[in-house]
Amino acid sequence: MPLFDLGRKKPDLILSSCHSYLKKHVKLPSEHRVIILNIIERIIRETLDSIDLQLAMNLIKQASAEMTQSKEVSPEWQTAASGILVALGSKYCNEVMGEMLEKFQPGVLPHFFVVQTIGNLAAANVYDMVPHLTAVLGTMLPMLGLAKYDNMRWVFASAISKFSEAILEYCANLDQAPDKSVSTDRFASEIFSAYDIMFNVWLQSKEAKLRLAIIEAVGHMTHVMSKDRLQEQLPKILQGIFSLYKRHQEAYHITQGLCMVLDAVCVEGSLILEPYLDNLLNILFSQIFQPVDYNNPMSIKNHNELLRSFAIIARAFSGKLVGILLGKLETRDEKIKIGILSIFRHVINAAVSAMEDKKEVIVSGLKGLCNETNNKVKKMFAQVIIAMAHHGYLMLEGGHHMVEFIVRQCALEDDPKGKRSPDPEYVSNQALRSMCDNILMLVTTTIENMETVLWPYLLELVIPEQYTAAAGPVCRSLGFLSQKKRAENAPDYEIDFETAPNIPKPTGLIARVLVLAGRPHNGRGRGVHVLNCMKGISPVLHDGIAGLWDVVIPKLISYLEGPDHRKLKHGKD
Repeated sequence: MPLFDLGRKKPDLILSSCHSYLKKHVKLPSEHRVIILNIIERIIRETLDSIDLQLAMNLIKQASAEMTQSKEVSPEWQTAASGILVALGSKYCNEVMGEMLEKFQPGVLPHFFVVQTIGNLAAANVYDMVPHLTAVLGTMLPMLGLAKYDNMRWVFASAISKFSEAILEYCANLDQAPDKSVSTDRFASEIFSAYDIMFNVWLQSKEAKLRLAIIEAVGHMTHVMSKDRLQEQLPKILQGIFSLYKRHQEAYHITQGLCMVLDAVCVEGSLILEPYLDNLLNILFSQIFQPVDYNNPMSIKNHNELLRSFAIIARAFSGKLVGILLGKLETRDEKIKIGILSIFRHVINAAVSAMEDKKEVIVSGLKGLCNETNNKVKKMFAQVIIAMAHHGYLMLEGGHHMVEFIVRQCALEDDPKGKRSPDPEYVSNQALRSMCDNILMLVTTTIENMETVLWPYLLELVIPEQYTAAAGPVCRSLGFLSQKKRAENAPDYEIDFETAPNIPKPTGLIARVLVLAGRPHNGRGRGVHVLNCMKGISPVLHDGIAGLWDVVIPKLISYLEGPDHRKLKHGKD
């Protein structure tokens, strides 16, 4: 847009010209005014540092007049004017607030957009706005009783939500704040008074948008309330949130509010949630066990907030939560199993310190799933195993069972040819096998502490017939580990076969890898992986073959990877 481009180069000229034009042409149609106001805001956001105080004051006065000229709500026009005030407030906060407070007088219900502008300014300029909030809340609280219409109640709830967020951000970053003495205690009483009206009176509204705004606000407000007030109000807050699930088809905003409340009460060592924990978990479980609609972004967001709720609960109740989750796995219902496993995957990744002393219990409790037959459940369990691998769970007793589970999936045969399942979430043997091929390589090459889990354990899985179809991925991992250890001359590279009874003897391993290499195109083209494994482990198996294999194997690999490799028949070439 030429006017905007010119404004970036000569902001004083264009902004003062736009201001004069709007002031002079009072009867200009609102559509035209909106375009000019939007250009002004964009120029301000690009050039704010070069705008002087006098020009800023002129623009503040003009935008304020535009915003409040009509008592009726005219969204496009008033939003454009409000945007200018918020943009200028990033530098000239006191001047913008001075103008707003003239239109925010005690005992008189203010203009909708005055309230919205003050709320948006609190979000945009935390450090300059928080010092104003004591006065703003002092004037605003008596106004809440005057707000009879849902749109005004909504804008008050939205603004108070932003005030609470700003207070929390200010207090969380006191090292950067101008006033180091500010704490949430300074605002606790006013925020509680606002909560009292919003939660006990306004939440009864039939307007869904208002109810959701209140729950979101309450989520932030619980962090500002005093701990005693929060403990006293908690049963009422939880009950109010639970009842909203029955009234709203779309649950995301409710779960988001609930999550913030849980975040306020589940601080380490606090047990104030305990009397309500069972009921809370049942509410969360009823949703997490429902399939996620991946075509609906709100369904995905709600699922993520539900998982976050479990991670927050784990901070204060890790032992009880793990016990309940493991208990619920003792079912044949695939939806419940998948839901519980998705929770485990999330809390293992997101509540690391809370889960630290529960690792043995989790590994032991999940071991039974290694015999699972449902591919959808196995797919989710494999994802849990990745999380466990990243956080050191597989180094514990029982970890090898999890690795063996992944290898078993690498050995799956293709689904029988014929009619495909009508289930849209059907997981084929091919899809699960491919995923587990990748998982085995991922944990081998990217997770350092997995080396001690996989080496030399994977050698145990080379000979048994049931793992023949998995020889490619197993040898790929063994090839990577053995060559790395051989190059580093690692102390654990050499294997004492006499003291490791579960690992096959060298003669058995030599015979097996030669047989596997003799059919290089079988097992999804396993030949190169088997040869790399042979080269890596040769000094471990027998000193006499190491020199020979070091010379021959690179040639064979080169041949297999070359254009004539298809001529190779059973290794005879």
